[in-house]
This record gives sequence, C-alpha cells and structure tokens, in this order.
Amino acid sequence: MEAPRAGALARRISETTVRRLSLYLRILEEVERAGTDTISSEELAERAATTAAQVRKDLSLFGSFGKRGLGYSVLQLAAELREILGLDRSWRVALVGAGRLGSALFEYPGFRRRGFEIVAVLDADPEKLGTSWGEVPVQDIGQLEEVLRGERVDIVILAVPAEAVLDVSARVVAAGVKGILNFAPMQLRVPPDVAVKDVNMAMELEALSFALSQTSRAPTG
Repeated sequence: MEAPRAGALARRISETTVRRLSLYLRILEEVERAGTDTISSEELAERAATTAAQVRKDLSLFGSFGKRGLGYSVLQLAAELREILGLDRSWRVALVGAGRLGSALFEYPGFRRRGFEIVAVLDADPEKLGTSWGEVPVQDIGQLEEVLRGERVDIVILAVPAEAVLDVSARVVAAGVKGILNFAPMQLRVPPDVAVKDVNMAMELEALSFALSQTSRAPTG
C-alpha cells in the first residue's frame, strides 16, 4: 500500500498525533538497543500509554506497516517513522539569542543526534559578538537576513525577549525561512507556508500545576 504524500495530509495530521509518532520512534529505538527485532501494536501501545487501536490508526495515516500476527519490524518501522518525521535528512538551524536559554539549547546533544545542526548563533549584545560557541561564532543580529541566507538555514530557534520577538520573527520570515521554534511567551502570526512551534514554559508549568491540583482534589476512598 502506498503511503499518502505530504501537502493535504500534513494539514490534517494533529500535533497530538505527531507527538505520538515521535514517542513511538523513541520506544522503537529503545527496544532496538535491547536487541528486539519485532514489536506488536499492543506492546508499542503499552509502552506509549495508549491503545493498540490508536497505534494502528496513527500508522495507517501514512501507509501499511507490519503483518497481522507478526507485528512490526523494529528496524523498518523506525526507519519509516524517521522519514515521516523528516529525520532522514539534516536540518540547518540558526539560534537567535545567545543568553542563558540560548546557551542551554546550543549545548543540548539531542538536536545533533536528530540531525538538527546549529550553524549560526546571533545576538545583539556587543560583548558577545565575535566570541565562539564551539566552532560557531556569535554574529550580529543586525546581519540576520544575510546570515540566514548565506548559511541556507531551514529552521530558526528564537530565544529572544518578548519585546523583540515580533520584529525578529518578521525578519526571519522575510529571509525565506519556513520553520520557527519560538521560546518567547508570545504567539507569532506568520504566513500559512511558515511552520511555527511555540514553547511557552510558563504555560507548560501551569498545565502541570492544574494536573497536580486536580489530583490532590480527587476524592479518596
């Protein structure tokens, strides 16, 4: 069965589904390291805290995988998920904001393992300009568009203050970048052909606070 292609399909895949696919891939990599060759939808579902029906539904959006009664080949399904998630290629990333958050993001090894290579770091602080993070020099944000085009950047990570993010994101879009990961506590408005993911850590903590509060209020006995 031929897998559906991108375009219209990408628009109807929910973010929740994409997160589950990413989780499935991590589980497959874990069981592969443990020496397991095949895995059933039931086993995958148990590890992912979902149902076998949900696993099969998620995977069916992209084609036919595995054989009834035999399960999925761990190596093959992992390879398919990497392709679906776009991890079968390298992505050139620019980090805008060389503060504490930017430094932590730059040092995170998971980016490189997944094929996300930070090729440029930019900031407005004169004291940081000209210094290097590893082999990557910190460049002037005033040259943002030139750097993004020169480095053929695919994705920009915004780790700038909220008051700067609208101007910087507009410049990123104008430079032709189609993917933005935004850590500023402000939702961006971009053209339909630009993909944005907002990481609002305050909202994540509020969601966690809500979950803990509901647990503590739940009736006992």
